[in-house]
Amino acid sequence: MSLFLSVVSVGKAVEVVRGIAPPLESGDVPLENALHRVLAEDIRADIDIPGFDRSTVDGYAVIATDTTGASEAIPAMLSCQGRVGMGSADAGSITPGSCCYVPTGGALPRGADAAVMIEHAEQIGDDVLVHRSVAPGENVITRGEDFRAGTVVLERGRVLSPRDIGVAAAIGADRVTVAAVPRVGIISTGNEVVPVTATPGPGEVRDANSYLAGAFVTERGCRPVYFGIVRDEREALKAAVSSALDTCDVVLVSGGSSKDERDNTAAVVADLGEVLVHGVALAPGKPTIIGTARGRPVIGLPGHPASTFVVLVAIVDHLLAAMRGTAVSRRTLSARLKQNIPSTRGREDYVRVSVRDGEAVPIFGKSGLLNTLVQSDGIVRVPASSEGLEVGEEVEVILW
Repeated sequence: MSLFLSVVSVGKAVEVVRGIAPPLESGDVPLENALHRVLAEDIRADIDIPGFDRSTVDGYAVIATDTTGASEAIPAMLSCQGRVGMGSADAGSITPGSCCYVPTGGALPRGADAAVMIEHAEQIGDDVLVHRSVAPGENVITRGEDFRAGTVVLERGRVLSPRDIGVAAAIGADRVTVAAVPRVGIISTGNEVVPVTATPGPGEVRDANSYLAGAFVTERGCRPVYFGIVRDEREALKAAVSSALDTCDVVLVSGGSSKDERDNTAAVVADLGEVLVHGVALAPGKPTIIGTARGRPVIGLPGHPASTFVVLVAIVDHLLAAMRGTAVSRRTLSARLKQNIPSTRGREDYVRVSVRDGEAVPIFGKSGLLNTLVQSDGIVRVPASSEGLEVGEEVEVILW
């Protein structure tokens, strides 16, 4: 195997990872456990929602034509036929010239087609003076206006939010079918890497990447599985990757990827399966590896945390989304560039920026520096076709 295979574009790398995303099983879970899970089947309304015509205000159910021309000076006078109780099985009926008090959410009596807000009416004994006219359908929701029985309310592939959970409850979905949560094995490599609890000696660094990658995949609805730190020994790394493949859907290996003889990750992936990409036209993050083993993706990440995070955002994010059956969801904003960003044509640059008062300020720093991660609010992508971006340009900032 060559020390560095042909470098591919970021777009090609994304295409590759989406193509190797393994399908996940699905199963039913109680609705209360479904938050942030991905729907594997559509949820349909079991009945019309609402199941009856109802008022959206506290007021009087009326026949709209009875209020035509009503005003403060010349109110319409209607005979009140009583009150509708909340949850009443029979809201009764009204005829022309009459009305009925109805609370918010209460059922409309038969014959009514609108509701007058209580603020626009005055009850005197058994009569109600209406001071403002209403149109048919005003201040009411008709049966099935929200959802018709049998219609799709929440579609397959949707990541369930608190709002969705509430809607699912309203249509009787006490259990929902969701995709399994992807298990992501995380391995750190390097003789220089020590546990986070250790005080690094000369030439040593703490294992930041395990925590960085683990938090990233957790934020995207996946479950990290940590396999610890492996020294720069090919057989040890092979054993760790093999163990991770036994229980995980995808494996991320940070470090051990370079263009020299220490490139253990590519060698291990080749031994266990196939290397599909070895090098991406991406800065930072060029030595990224994409491969498969036992039908599962294995991704080799750079060793420096800032480079690792860029690769997670630019490439791994697409893999995880494809596995879950969702689109990549990103928070972005537009800002004016406060300083030139130079770039090399033929590669995508992801430059960290801070955003203040609508301006994006580049934070230039080497890939091994951690301060750029905490000082920045996100990244700006410089396309491979560009030689850079100029001050004053409007750019899209991908927020962390």
